[in-house]
Amino acid sequence: MAIRRIGTWNLNNQWSDEHGAFLRDQRCDVWLLTELKPRAVMSMRAAGLFCHCTSDFMARKQHWAAVLSTHPLTKRDDPHSASVAAVVNGITFCSSILPWRGSGQHYSSLWGDKSLAEKMKATIDFLAARLPRANLVWGGDWNQSLEGPIIGSKQGRSLIRLAAESLGLRVATADQVQHRENGYYTIDHIAVPSAWKTKAERIPAGRLSDHDAYVITVHES
Repeated sequence: MAIRRIGTWNLNNQWSDEHGAFLRDQRCDVWLLTELKPRAVMSMRAAGLFCHCTSDFMARKQHWAAVLSTHPLTKRDDPHSASVAAVVNGITFCSSILPWRGSGQHYSSLWGDKSLAEKMKATIDFLAARLPRANLVWGGDWNQSLEGPIIGSKQGRSLIRLAAESLGLRVATADQVQHRENGYYTIDHIAVPSAWKTKAERIPAGRLSDHDAYVITVHES
C-alpha cells in the first residue's frame, strides 16, 4: 500500500484519549512525532499501530521522537540521540528534534556549551552523514522557521536548506504559517524527496499541545 498522508506533531509530553482521536482523525499512514510519553506509545501499540521511539529520553522522561505507522515498520538504530528512524514500505522515515535557543540548560551533555548555530551545525552534520540519500522522509520539531521572520537563527535556516538539498529533499512545510505566533512560519517540518508532489496543511491542535500538527498529502508524480 502506498504512503499517501504523512504528519508531524509535537505532543508536548501530553496524552489522553483525545490525543489518540486527533491522530486517527487525520488518517495519516505515517506520523513523525516528537515529545511523547511512554504511556502514549503503549496506547498506540494497543490500538494496533506500529511505533518506534528514541532510546533516549528528555528531561520530563518523554521520548525525543517516534515514527508511528499504520503499516509494519523495520526499526533502525537511532541516527542521533534526539532522532529516530524506521523503514516503512521501503522508505526511511526519520523524526528529529533539533537544538533550540536555551536548550543547553538541560541538554549540555547532548549538544555542548555552544552557540545555537554551532549546535545546529553539529547536529545536522551528524544526521546527514547517517541518513540515506534516497527514499527518505525527514521531519519533526526542528525549532527553526524556514520562511518569514526568523525563529531559531539565520545560520540554522541556511544549514537546514543545504542539508535537505544534499539529501535530495524538499521541505514541504516550509511556508506553512504557525497560527499561535501570528505572522511566523512553522518550526515543525516534513521534508520529502524533491520529485514528490505534495500538498501541506496545518491542523490546529488547540489545548492538546503547544504545537499544531502539520500534514502532507502525497500525489502521484
